[in-house]
Amino acid sequence: MKSVNLFFRRLATTWATTAPILAVIVLALAWGRTIPPLIVAIAAIFLAAAVLAAVHHAEVIAHRVGEPFGSLVLAVAVTVIEVALIISLTVSGGPAASSLARDTVFAAVMITCNGIVGLSLLMAALRRRVAVFNAEGTGGALATVATLATLSLVLPAFTTTVPGPAFAPAQLAFAAVASITLYGLFVLTQTIRHREYFLPVETTGERGGKQGGSHGGEAEHADLSSNRAAMVSLALLLAALIAVVGLAKIEAPAIETVVRTARLPQAVVGVVIALLVLLPETLAAVRAARRARVQVSLNLAFGSAMASIGLTIPTIAAASLWLEGPLLLGLGPTHIVLLGLTVVVATLTVVPGRATLLQAGVHLTLFAAFLLLAVSP
Repeated sequence: MKSVNLFFRRLATTWATTAPILAVIVLALAWGRTIPPLIVAIAAIFLAAAVLAAVHHAEVIAHRVGEPFGSLVLAVAVTVIEVALIISLTVSGGPAASSLARDTVFAAVMITCNGIVGLSLLMAALRRRVAVFNAEGTGGALATVATLATLSLVLPAFTTTVPGPAFAPAQLAFAAVASITLYGLFVLTQTIRHREYFLPVETTGERGGKQGGSHGGEAEHADLSSNRAAMVSLALLLAALIAVVGLAKIEAPAIETVVRTARLPQAVVGVVIALLVLLPETLAAVRAARRARVQVSLNLAFGSAMASIGLTIPTIAAASLWLEGPLLLGLGPTHIVLLGLTVVVATLTVVPGRATLLQAGVHLTLFAAFLLLAVSP
């Protein structure tokens, strides 16, 4: 039995090593060219392979550096490349893509705060009846996400200095500085000053009662990987993420064609992009929740939402100096209602430090409502 497990472990390691390299090769061969539908389908297969490989290498790194640094590595890496994708598509799309940044960032917030949180709570509650986590750290993360989302996505819909749901230059500069400052303050709190608030909570028993504090969860894993193995995984993680975003951009024309053919709103493109880019974090969060490490899942969810806003808005603000057309950031009434309801529900979920299937179902219902309203506003 041990030999069989060892065989499959080696097979998984070999696959996770070769998949990012092959995906990057496919990306290099297809980049900047008009490709037939068959190649688009092949690129989609390698896109999925790169996503799964990214999850594997992110877990290797997270295991080596420990929490919450491991969650931070994946959240920041994915978001940095997501920002590059938004800017690239905005430039190539011209004025018609003026709302792409808003649509993608809002989709990322809804995916992380409802989709990833709901799935993680569902997995944990199904296995241990009650999902347990640190309310102190998770509450601070949620407060930061709510503030960033309101400053960057809600206020532009109500300001009157310039027409449209957009900021005036001074307002955009303030939103950019505030976003990056709050994100930096959160990272300082998460990794240095109050790191213990973001560590997985130790549980005992079927009903998930607390047993006095936090732990790193290392006992559930194999021995720590070497520094060399962690550095190799970091390089392969970056390659996999580059492949994910690059191949997602290659798939974007096909997605846009489907959207136009189906007569769907343009915002659906941003939703699909966010879903593709956040797949590695979603899979990593669900796997952590299955191991009763719900705090890791919530670190990934809220950390990704925070990074998506805190890094995107300053970058878009700087890029707006040379981008053509207006930068539309303000959400419409329907999305503002969804965002407000998400913040209220997430607050009620986080405050007790414990959640059941009910909370999971509420978050997943909100996520389903978001997807429905994105397709049929």
